[in-house]
Amino acid sequence: MCGDRAEPVSRALFCVDPTESTVDEAVEVGAQLLVAHHPLMLRGVNGVPADDPKGALVHRLIRGGIALYTAHTNADAANPGVSDALAGALGLRVTGPLVPAPARRLDVLTTYVPVADAARVLDALHEAGAGALGDYRDFAWTVDGTGQFRPVQGANPAVGEVGRLERVAETRVELVLDRALRAEVVRALRAAHPYEEVAFNLNEIADLPADTGIGRIGELAEPEPLRAFTQRVADALPATAWGVRAAGDPERPIRRVAVCGGAGDSYLSAATRAGVDAYVTADLRHHPAGEHLAAGGPALVDVAHWASEWPWCEQAADVVRTAFGGTVEVLVSTRRTDPWTVGATSRTGGPLK
Repeated sequence: MCGDRAEPVSRALFCVDPTESTVDEAVEVGAQLLVAHHPLMLRGVNGVPADDPKGALVHRLIRGGIALYTAHTNADAANPGVSDALAGALGLRVTGPLVPAPARRLDVLTTYVPVADAARVLDALHEAGAGALGDYRDFAWTVDGTGQFRPVQGANPAVGEVGRLERVAETRVELVLDRALRAEVVRALRAAHPYEEVAFNLNEIADLPADTGIGRIGELAEPEPLRAFTQRVADALPATAWGVRAAGDPERPIRRVAVCGGAGDSYLSAATRAGVDAYVTADLRHHPAGEHLAAGGPALVDVAHWASEWPWCEQAADVVRTAFGGTVEVLVSTRRTDPWTVGATSRTGGPLK
């Protein structure tokens, strides 16, 4: 969001929201970096003037020599991410994402090249983007063998003669590629290969389940009633004026649970498809919740948005501590940035049942 990439950082502060309170805290603790989950600018702006509330924070950060980094939807989908932290706080053993991230769609390319040309062709394929996966690139599998072919009338063979069976020492080259690069890689293969007719196979790799994505599914060690599970959630998260509320039969047994840190009513159908007993999230609305329950969906546990994402701060801080081996002091904000400050329930209950 702001800051000088070249400036050294010896102390970082993690928070959910970059607000006046957390910026004050960053100044007070002498942090050079404030890491927030929510972006300071959730919508496009035309400027950051100092007389605007958010612009004032940008000016304050710059004057204080504090960089601001936000990890929003990337932290939501990461592994570990926001929902992993929420699941951990509730004592769930995570088994996978609620809505898996789209898997990287891959092909396997197999081709056959004269041994003397194999390295050159492989270089061209790598240059086109093939042979890259995760943190590795330029890999391939090769084995030498014998290829044979007979050019027929009209052919212009690079090796051999028309009508004569040829046997050539060849290298079988096999490597993966992103499916989006298929056309580009095939063009590179044909341009680099010495043969007039290039023999190759392209096979699609099955899409495997991803371990990243929105939300998490997990299990309790033992089932417990919804009433007790709701109290478990309240005890695990910081107290808020919003509190914790649940919808469903209070005695319904709960063991398999879906969680989604932050606003999660757009994933109600995903929770139903997952076959969980309860779904824990924030910002649930009246009509979607009522329709979900009427359709036989899992019990709902609704918590404050800020509280559902607060466990991420310590999780992310631990990741940075481990990565930098103690060379950067990492702190977690103690400021409550939930916008709701007062909560109340009726003392009489009224005439309704």
